[in-house]
Amino acid sequence: MISFPNAKINIGLNITDKRPDGYHNIASCFYPVQWRDILEIIPAQELQFTSSGISIPGNEENNLCIEAYRILEKEYKIPPVRMHLHKVIPIGAGLGGGSSDGAFVLKMLNEIYKLSLSIDKLENFASQLGSDCPFFIANQPKYVTGTGNIFHKIDINISGKHLVIIKPDIHLSTAEAYAGIRPQHPSENIKDLIENNPISAWRDSLFNDFERSVFPNHPSITKVKQELYSQGAIYASMTGSGAAVYGIFDEDVDITTAYSQVWKGSL
Repeated sequence: MISFPNAKINIGLNITDKRPDGYHNIASCFYPVQWRDILEIIPAQELQFTSSGISIPGNEENNLCIEAYRILEKEYKIPPVRMHLHKVIPIGAGLGGGSSDGAFVLKMLNEIYKLSLSIDKLENFASQLGSDCPFFIANQPKYVTGTGNIFHKIDINISGKHLVIIKPDIHLSTAEAYAGIRPQHPSENIKDLIENNPISAWRDSLFNDFERSVFPNHPSITKVKQELYSQGAIYASMTGSGAAVYGIFDEDVDITTAYSQVWKGSL
């Protein structure tokens, strides 16, 4: 079986509280986009994981794809599989690519072995992998709170718009991004700002809190956002805690950029 784990962008991102467990509560709109990896899973005599494309740092045993398999194997004693991941979504970009890969493994194994797991059950398993992982189970636009694991409906319509995502050659760790963050509750709720304002008004009201801590230390990321606006974006923002910046455009654009990791598509 082959699937295509996709990325997501954050439309607005507030860090509201630091929790007793060391994590942070957030508020954001998660929106799926079609910058995608390629994942194949087939039955095998022993568990195997290989990858190609963008190099994945760290030990393969700690990859979220392996961890996802082990969660279901422990619970349901499923047979071993061979997994191959062709990595396309940039790493350290705030696009949720690794989280998506892990979540898609859960969904694929559920289908391959006919486990008949509900969306809620899959989301519970995905929460064991990481904060962003449950989102990729239903994979629909959501207003999220908690650590990114509590989902609410949101009335957002940006269909027909065009998206450009640029990932500069910088890897931002989550720890670095959070280092300069001071949690606070915003005066206006992201959900309300999105639902009650046109996209053209988002520029002056809808923000990613990580920009305040990241931009002063990485002016090249700031420059990407400025370039997107200069080329006609109606809204631009850094996504997640990573280095990628996206722009939403009314029309398809021929972006002139020297960056190697660029994705364009329709919303």
